[in-house]
Amino acid sequence: MFGKAGKAAAVAAIAALALTGCGRSETTTGGGTEGAGGFEQDSSIGVALPQKTSENWVLAEKLFNDGLSEAGFKPDVQFANGGVSEQQNQISAMVTKGAKVIIVGAIDGSQLGTQLKQAKDAGATIIAYDRLLLNTENVDYYVAYDNFKVGELQGQALLEGLKAKKPSGPYNIELFAGSPDDANAKVFFDGAMSVLKPKIDDGTLKVVSGQTSFEQAVTQGWKAENAQRRADTLLTGSYTSESLDGVLSPNDTLARAVLTSVKAAGKPLPVVTGQDSEVESVKSIMAGEQYSTINKDTRKLVEHAITMVKDLQAGKELEINDPNSYNNGVKTVPAYLLEPVIVTAENVKTAYVAIRFSNPSPSNSLRKSPVLLFGGPGFSYVAGDLALDSQHSRARELQGVVPHCLRGSERLVAVGIRRVPADVGGELPPGPVRGGGAG
Repeated sequence: MFGKAGKAAAVAAIAALALTGCGRSETTTGGGTEGAGGFEQDSSIGVALPQKTSENWVLAEKLFNDGLSEAGFKPDVQFANGGVSEQQNQISAMVTKGAKVIIVGAIDGSQLGTQLKQAKDAGATIIAYDRLLLNTENVDYYVAYDNFKVGELQGQALLEGLKAKKPSGPYNIELFAGSPDDANAKVFFDGAMSVLKPKIDDGTLKVVSGQTSFEQAVTQGWKAENAQRRADTLLTGSYTSESLDGVLSPNDTLARAVLTSVKAAGKPLPVVTGQDSEVESVKSIMAGEQYSTINKDTRKLVEHAITMVKDLQAGKELEINDPNSYNNGVKTVPAYLLEPVIVTAENVKTAYVAIRFSNPSPSNSLRKSPVLLFGGPGFSYVAGDLALDSQHSRARELQGVVPHCLRGSERLVAVGIRRVPADVGGELPPGPVRGGGAG
């Protein structure tokens, strides 16, 4: 059902339903599209982000502000924590302020048509960020991780985890999906089902609840409480005498909610997938609870979005590596895709890339040594003692997760479990990297 031909058919059907318009091309091709002819370097650039539902969105805000400012632009970065109507108003305000480019991480990609037309009529270029903008001709580019590939990796990780737990099936599993108003949720699910459905069909996998469709698996708003409530219902309704072996979870927040439900029920922990490399989930993987996550390095995704803005400003051709796959129901949107990376206990110590300290000085250096750190985009984990100089506003003894330990929302991040000497400043020492990947 989900082979090459099946995926193409699924993409077309999804676009028609306006749930999403994308799969992924089997091969990427170089090339680009013509720039918009250029504009002043100090122009306003709008960035409309959704709610702060994950660490990666919070990190993206800072990266966009810093990166656009460093490039000489005037960033206007907004979160729409109030919902779709707030994001609509924010985009309209960006147009009024004269934004030359508007980067949109949509709450609901099908609800911004009026505002996107307003932006295009004013001469702005529209870049869909992470989530495709649907049912509109007024979108120029799409930059994202290969989200169908994310789903495939999650499906593969679930199978691998099940086999490691028990050499042969059948395995009892349940399926969770993201929010139905997020265009990516269906793409993640379809990618995973391209791997899992053949195993469901041949009896290797058994969805005991019978809830196998996207519509049955969705989690409104990507909210942990909704996932936990559904998991509670599944456990009491379908697993009084059956064992739950595995759960397809599309992200880390929902994965932890499922694990909380299972623990509360006093049942053995199943194999559970995730995505986003959130602090608590990486710790959970290290502790042998959550099985996997996906590394989608937000820094790389933001960096490429800013590169697009720079190229547009200079009137250059934009780099596009997937010109054909992303039909939004009205047009095919030229896309640049980045590759995600699966993270399990086997590679968790080497899967993340170091970032530098911001303006290192005695007041933001490590003052105790040596310490052991590992981290990824937006977080640090400390396997030793960490202390900041007493001049720092957040100075205190820390052990465990350090989400905000440098100026503002800067993060301490090292690679793998590595020994970091005293008074670290500037670049952290490089370490092994499994591969590229950005949330």
